[in-house]
Amino acid sequence: MTETSMQQGPQRVRMWFDPTCPWAWMTSRWLGEVAEAREIDVDWQVMSLAVLNEGRDLSEGYASLMITSMRLTRLVTAARAAGGDEVVKPLYDALGERIHHQGRKDHDAIVAESLAEVGLDGALAEETDAHDETLRATHQSAIDLVGDEVGTPVIAVDDVAFFGPVVSPAPTGADALQLFDGIVAAAAIDGFFELKRTRTRGPQFATEPAAEASAAGASA
Repeated sequence: MTETSMQQGPQRVRMWFDPTCPWAWMTSRWLGEVAEAREIDVDWQVMSLAVLNEGRDLSEGYASLMITSMRLTRLVTAARAAGGDEVVKPLYDALGERIHHQGRKDHDAIVAESLAEVGLDGALAEETDAHDETLRATHQSAIDLVGDEVGTPVIAVDDVAFFGPVVSPAPTGADALQLFDGIVAAAAIDGFFELKRTRTRGPQFATEPAAEASAAGASA
């Protein structure tokens, strides 16, 4: 992507998320800030940490999280089938507010409240594998772009795709735009694969004090 195309704005921006991942949630808050400032319509897609981790040796705690991951990614996929693309982001926002900002674990209530908030049929709360083929295809579309040695989130800006950014707290204002332009410019370089440094903090939500360092969520 050239400097001129960045100034003109991307033609297509997609983000793949798992509702259980706090790092994807942080990234979505940042990308929402960029989308509003740049007047970008983001295509919100699901990828599932449960699918990503199938067949892997997981700790008991992380394996338990994968059960919730499958439930919620199935939920969002079923909601898209029932209500169209326009319900995906509002449902993600409703789920994320309760899971990440409020720190709740009562997933039956979280799902019921979130569906009601978005105006979707409460029957969607019943977990089903009816849309698993679509879920796996959507997940695979992200993996095809960046490989399977990643987690959530995955972002694609036009033809440039990457895992991340993993960032806390979510940048706002000019910082949000600077990060967006810098990441897209770096990822567009053929042969550029990775930048990384040790995390020194966990997800810091705007409504909460700084969280302790956490390894949950973003890693595969």
